[in-house]
Amino acid sequence: MGELKTDSLGRSHRSSDGVERIRHMVALTRDILEIPEAYHVALMPGSCTGAMEAALWSLLGPLPVEFITYDVFGKLWVYDGLHELRLQDFRVLEAEPGFLPDLSTVRFSHDVVVTWNGTTTGVCIPDGAWISSDRKGLVICDATSALFATPFPWEKMDAVAFSWQKALGGEAGHGMLVLSPRAVERLNSHTPQWPMPRLFRLTHEGKFAREIFDGMTINTPSLLCVEDCIDALTWCAHLGGLPSLIARSKDNLRAIEEWVLETPWIDFLARDPRTRSSTSICLRFPDDGDDWQLPQAIAALLEEEGVAFDILGHIRSVPSLRIWGGPMVETADIKALLPWIRWAYEKVT
Repeated sequence: MGELKTDSLGRSHRSSDGVERIRHMVALTRDILEIPEAYHVALMPGSCTGAMEAALWSLLGPLPVEFITYDVFGKLWVYDGLHELRLQDFRVLEAEPGFLPDLSTVRFSHDVVVTWNGTTTGVCIPDGAWISSDRKGLVICDATSALFATPFPWEKMDAVAFSWQKALGGEAGHGMLVLSPRAVERLNSHTPQWPMPRLFRLTHEGKFAREIFDGMTINTPSLLCVEDCIDALTWCAHLGGLPSLIARSKDNLRAIEEWVLETPWIDFLARDPRTRSSTSICLRFPDDGDDWQLPQAIAALLEEEGVAFDILGHIRSVPSLRIWGGPMVETADIKALLPWIRWAYEKVT
């Protein structure tokens, strides 16, 4: 929108000015994302990872757990639940890259841990119709790279973690955590059996630590990053809010879909168009199978030419290119990139 405000820089995050700026950022986030008023929103340390770990460590334990995983990061939450928290009663619903598990089999008498958008597979859950409204368990969701770019069923969610940099282009290291009233009830009634790291504690003396969700962060955030996030959120508001952001991201995906249709040697990693992510758009080379050589050569050549950076797929996923299509990306830039991918492909094959 313009120059960053700098009055808060150099001030304590506990000062009245520092707390006010954090509260302002949280209020803008609530407005842009259309988060229900009854839900609590906090700035957390450690990016989406820190926010997600705080939710897992603080909320899991009373009920069996359903883990839904179809990308690299979903597997990390499974690992933490099984090997760090050492949960004994759980089920893992897993799908290979490019697909979703059968969500109709999820048991909502249990807690559910799910990643909404698979950043390493380009697969995104299309809606929340599969989530029971009268569930007994909590739904804990890693929503980073989905929020600000896709519709999101807040009423079906109980703990939602995300970070700024995935959709707003902001600095990493800061996460956000949104809790429903049902999640607060769990915090007030459940004491985890494992030792709780300070950065994950969402309670004080056994009760919900409301102050964390009122601008009093667990540790010291960067107020420069807070101001940068406020600037991005203000831009989002002037653009028209969430509907405009979603439309921009959809336009980016549509441009790539049209190009893929006329390009026989490339395809989407996400097989079903309904589950195709508009943010982490992953493209595979069907004729090259599990060989990383082709996407690596294309990504390296495009970087050498100064055309595109960091578009190689995640090394723990399958060989692919990954193009960011979030709302901060201009569709014109996406369209300008695609002929360069064709040029690089023809040059290295």
